[in-house]
Amino acid sequence: MTRLAVHFSSATDDWATPQEFFDELDAEFDFTLDVCASDSNAKCGLYFTRDDDGLSQTWDEERCWMNPPYGREIKGWMRKAYKSSLEGALVVCLVPARTDTAWWHDYAAKATEIRFVRGRLRFGSAKHSAPFPSAVVVFRPRVAEGV
Repeated sequence: MTRLAVHFSSATDDWATPQEFFDELDAEFDFTLDVCASDSNAKCGLYFTRDDDGLSQTWDEERCWMNPPYGREIKGWMRKAYKSSLEGALVVCLVPARTDTAWWHDYAAKATEIRFVRGRLRFGSAKHSAPFPSAVVVFRPRVAEGV
């Protein structure tokens, strides 16, 4: 029996942000911190790698760029983005537009703005565009939940 690949699966959950795409958002938001980076793909001078464990770090008062791992751990990253906005951070997230998932409804839907990306992005040095649609989810700083 031949197995077909699942449309949204991938050999990696780490998708390097396309530089031109980031540059447009950086011109608008002036990011100070890349919360999900590696030494080779960091988009800001200040960044957290997997070893730094960005989820355990403080993001408040920063203007954060977040292109999280796209696997099961994305829910934790989206929770951290939302909660950090309640503590004064601006967090702009590049995520798959998976509107049918629990993390989308629990956190992305609470964003102050959602921008659906037209077409499919080509991440890092990938030969082809991503097999999924993307969205930019913006959590602007809030003083208290519901504001």
